[in-house]
Amino acid sequence: MIYMAVVLLCYTAFFAISFFHLLRIRHLDESMAYEEMLNLSYTRPVSILVPAYNEEAGIYGSVRSLLGIEYPEFEIIVINDGSKDGTLQTMIEGFRMEPVHRAVRMRLQTEKVRAVYRSALYDNLYLIDKDNGGKADALNAGINYGSYPYFCSLDGDSVLERHSFLKVMKPILESGEEVIASGGSIRIANGCKIESGEVVEVGLSNRPLVVMQVIEYLRAFLLGRIGMSRHNLLLIISGAFGVFNKHWVIEAGGYRRHTVGEDMELIIRLHRLNKDRKLNKQIIYVPDPVCWTEAPESATYLRRQRNRWHRGLLESLLLHKSMLFNPKYGMVGWFSLPYFLFVELLGPIVEALAYVVLVVTLFISEVYWEFTALLLLLALLYGSMFSMGAVLMEEWSLRKYPKVRDLLRLFLYAVTESFWYRPLTVWWRCEGLFQWAVGRRGWGDMKRKGVSS
Repeated sequence: MIYMAVVLLCYTAFFAISFFHLLRIRHLDESMAYEEMLNLSYTRPVSILVPAYNEEAGIYGSVRSLLGIEYPEFEIIVINDGSKDGTLQTMIEGFRMEPVHRAVRMRLQTEKVRAVYRSALYDNLYLIDKDNGGKADALNAGINYGSYPYFCSLDGDSVLERHSFLKVMKPILESGEEVIASGGSIRIANGCKIESGEVVEVGLSNRPLVVMQVIEYLRAFLLGRIGMSRHNLLLIISGAFGVFNKHWVIEAGGYRRHTVGEDMELIIRLHRLNKDRKLNKQIIYVPDPVCWTEAPESATYLRRQRNRWHRGLLESLLLHKSMLFNPKYGMVGWFSLPYFLFVELLGPIVEALAYVVLVVTLFISEVYWEFTALLLLLALLYGSMFSMGAVLMEEWSLRKYPKVRDLLRLFLYAVTESFWYRPLTVWWRCEGLFQWAVGRRGWGDMKRKGVSS
């Protein structure tokens, strides 16, 4: 009961903070501000890093979408991380990539770089071909070869909305560089109509597993991240779409290689650096900039993704366990890390044990049925209630889904979440902890079909 009350209190606080934040920005028309940003001399150039491992199906559309973004000065660096499919050849043929010599300052250690290419069609498009070393290693290679003071990490199966880059960079520029990392929202592209790397119609997949992931992403980004970002307590900027100050990332040591939770681990390390050196830098989340990405459509690949995420969470918390309840790290040590430890990491174990104990108790002893039924109903529905709230908040504030039919489907699926999808993810996350305990550390293959036609 105490555990459940604490979890409900956290979720309710996140919901309230997010609601008032979105209420405050809802009627702001910032289009003029973004137009002005295109012409301002202080706008900072950015290196867009796209690590690609077996992204043959989607890499061409993703790069095409990046070439069309509105931003004054940027370069795109695709890092082919030893792909076994046709990713390298797709890039070379699709964008007429030619070998070049590019000066590099090796600030971060990486696997061997085989060759560097530059497009004959686009002066700001580069391709690095390197030995496989994992996503973190590929991003470190991109940081070494990048020319600009800021970099954006972007998944190879992602598509950015045209103004996303201006929006995610705006707080960095306006803060006088006090903001050292800024993350945008990630949405599910399955079901959307995407042509030549641009979202032309937002839609919803017919697959229940994908619809539930849409709801999950809405809840995670619209509730949890807004709430933590408001008080500089954010521990995650998704590796799918985030902008970073290159200097401070290098000072922190770059992405940690050989880990499956490199995006979260880097953010925690930036918080540690911030507190150790008393820098007062900010790490924020901006709800409006949207990056569309491909979600797993089968239980097999979704299961691999979820247990990998949970292993990554565990690794990040173990690496920085000395920050936990350490007064030196302020509310990051007293709230963010304990929240991710007790709610996000251990939550699935507590929930699974509660189900088992409840069932066993029913058979071996007398129970207070009314109280038991009420407790079970509350346990099952609390997740669904916040998911339904996230769907309503999305429609009220951002309105990305224009069809009423799609919104109704999202709402109805949110009601059913606790009865089939949540138990599945609880099991997969517990499985992730078991895999870590027996020494499994790899990513596992993911099957891509591409999001752009």
